[in-house]
Amino acid sequence: MNPKKKESLFLGSLFLVVQCLCVVKGDVHFYDFVLKEENFTMLCSIETMLAVNGSIPGPVLQVHKGDTMYVNVHNQGSYGVTIHWHGVKQPRNPWSDGTNYITQCPIEPGSNFTYEVIFSTEEGTLWWHAHSDWTRVGVHGAIVILPAIGTTYPFPKPDDEEIIILGSLYSGNVKSSLDEDLHSGIDLPHSVAYTINGEPGDLCPCSKETTYRWMVEYGKTYLIRLVNAAVSADLFFAVAEHNLTVVGTDAHYTKPINTSYIMISPGQTMDILLRTNQSLGHYYIAARQFWSQDVPAFLYDSVNATMILQYKGNYTIPSSPTFPSNLPFYKDLRSAITFTNLFKSLANKDYPVNVPLNITTKMFITLSMGGIIFHNLTSTLEAKASSANNISWSNPTTDVLLAYYRNISGVYTTDFPDQPPFYFNFTGDDFPYTLTELGTKVKMLNYNEAVEMVFQSTNLVEGAALHPMHLHGHSFYVVGSGPGIYDNETDPKSFNLVDPVEVNTFGVPKEGWLAIRFVANNPGVWFWHCHLDRHMTWGMSSVFIVKNGDTTETSIRKPPPQLPLCEASFGLRLKSIDGLDQGKENESIFI
Repeated sequence: MNPKKKESLFLGSLFLVVQCLCVVKGDVHFYDFVLKEENFTMLCSIETMLAVNGSIPGPVLQVHKGDTMYVNVHNQGSYGVTIHWHGVKQPRNPWSDGTNYITQCPIEPGSNFTYEVIFSTEEGTLWWHAHSDWTRVGVHGAIVILPAIGTTYPFPKPDDEEIIILGSLYSGNVKSSLDEDLHSGIDLPHSVAYTINGEPGDLCPCSKETTYRWMVEYGKTYLIRLVNAAVSADLFFAVAEHNLTVVGTDAHYTKPINTSYIMISPGQTMDILLRTNQSLGHYYIAARQFWSQDVPAFLYDSVNATMILQYKGNYTIPSSPTFPSNLPFYKDLRSAITFTNLFKSLANKDYPVNVPLNITTKMFITLSMGGIIFHNLTSTLEAKASSANNISWSNPTTDVLLAYYRNISGVYTTDFPDQPPFYFNFTGDDFPYTLTELGTKVKMLNYNEAVEMVFQSTNLVEGAALHPMHLHGHSFYVVGSGPGIYDNETDPKSFNLVDPVEVNTFGVPKEGWLAIRFVANNPGVWFWHCHLDRHMTWGMSSVFIVKNGDTTETSIRKPPPQLPLCEASFGLRLKSIDGLDQGKENESIFI
């Protein structure tokens, strides 16, 4: 039978099945993603990037709260890819979380896989992106989750809305560069520009004609759905001469935040109201990196990405748009922290807060930069690394979820530590001799476990930075944060247990700490990691395995048919460097 006819029959049967489910669930939506290498002209040169349906960013997916969507991903590229539905909890359905070697193996070239994406409590803006290598440079897009039919926003309905996606641009083939850098053990690729809706803006060479323009009318209120899809950059964002009101983040509504600028970490999304109440004209909307690391200034991407807010009407067109004077500068740590501390949940009868109070599992996690030294009989390789509690995550050769579900031994161990191996002055300048271990260590959680995690940033090898931590399969409450070293006697007294913000991604302050709480009520295998892909690639990540509850409704669903097969593990590349003695145990140290 013709493959296309087979696919049509499969989708037709799928449609009949999901139609039967519509009585108890929301509406059902179908999308097709075709991944292909495409040529894009950027910064006076032609770059080839993997893209979805021929565009960067890719398609906008729109649903209502409680809906389900099926996305059939056809990989016509040259390497394996997975797609992650960032912030979608996927109740009981980790099979469609789309995390490389955690919940599935890559969709190999020439094959396809259909994701079932189940929306539950999310409402607002989320996004989707590739979760394999750094493929999300081009493979990403927005998810718009409208209120459930018959309900509305907790603020006056805006006149219109605009999706703004911040991204990264790299020179050459980023996947090849990443592979080469991993094998050499040196620094990973740095972007050469940032983009807004796929364009760097007219402050960059050869970009004036393609700068993204947004036409608005005077006196209207617009909802901006803002996504930070940059690979490894926190970004400041502002609109010249216009104030902003943040009303949501990570598909949860917040108390309104009136501000002149935004700081948004990679992985985060925000819903922002903009009132067009300024003189008719052209205004730059701009983004620039917030650089929190203590390394030489020339290493970060200092390009200011721009788009143009253009009023409709009769007026003299200015020679140049107004640039936002309120956009913070690259290393403005104070502005970053001030903005981040403003977030609180609505915490009312329509949007209640359910912070777990009786904590049953406590974890204290140190986040560190460092290195790994591989020894063999003839040579030594030095490579960069990052860690959580001195464990650098290494992907297995098959996905953790399948190994757990089918009780396959030897894929992972269940000894991820709740505490670092020892305590010291985490934010100081004098560092002890510190071992790190390359491993596939997970943390087991019982169903409905109430978890508190305190993330502690460290300054090992002067690597202190803001770490946006992302948890798959759940949202969490940010109950506290602060500078310096966490004090488990005094700091909990200041926890916000009344209206803490509920998110899926949030930044651990540079040389500071972040306390979060959540209930492990979603059975499955769920990745958590720093969403600076540089740090995730080097190992700042781990996995929760949430056990089944006592009923079918609190247990993992059965796996879908035609799961992608595993071929080779990205996480084993450091181990497969030429000349490495695979039979000799590697010694790993912070350097």
